[in-house]
Amino acid sequence: MIDVYSWATPNGHKVHIMLEECGLPYAAHAVDISTGEQFSPGFLAISPNNRIPAITDPDGPDGEPISLFESGAILLYLAGKTGRFLPRSTRGKYQALQWLMFQMASVGPMLGQTHHFRAYAPEKVEYAINRFSSEARRLYGVMDNQLATNDYIAGKEYTIADMAVWPWLRSHERQGIDLGEFPNVKAWFEAIGNRPAVQRGITILADRRKPELDQAAREILFGKTQYAKR
Repeated sequence: MIDVYSWATPNGHKVHIMLEECGLPYAAHAVDISTGEQFSPGFLAISPNNRIPAITDPDGPDGEPISLFESGAILLYLAGKTGRFLPRSTRGKYQALQWLMFQMASVGPMLGQTHHFRAYAPEKVEYAINRFSSEARRLYGVMDNQLATNDYIAGKEYTIADMAVWPWLRSHERQGIDLGEFPNVKAWFEAIGNRPAVQRGITILADRRKPELDQAAREILFGKTQYAKR
């Protein structure tokens, strides 16, 4: 059984969704990032960057246990382990990988910063809000263009690229985005959200997460605690 150390965030949900889609047996272990559990020695041993999610698999590729951190790496590992959700053709595989990298390099970081400066920053910094909100809008436009001629983010096939992108768009309103302005993204977002495995995946650990961050949680996530040397 795979052990998943995670929290109910977009990066956590990527892996939860993939595991639900694959049907692999797994156990989800909460790492409450609002209380600092990500800094525990046990978690840092498998995720040295103190970020969720991370997994351990007692049945690794060489028959030995393996632990992995970084959600994109985990998605690739699970796709390789199961032979699912990554095209078998060389061309299709790299098309999917480029959109997975698009999520890792652009969608996640930029939408995360947009959300932070619009909702969490203690000061409303107009430059930062405008900068990241504009970038968010640009990225939605890139996806809308891609989805104008494709059913899925990477082409005609549902892949780990869709699983990686979709959770980040659940907070589109907080990112200042009206999905009605991006009809192709809207149709895709709704279709992916109707998948039973996706619906199950976003419930994992969701009951453990508080709806709003208090001041102590904000200090842990965004203050000196986050940047302490370990």
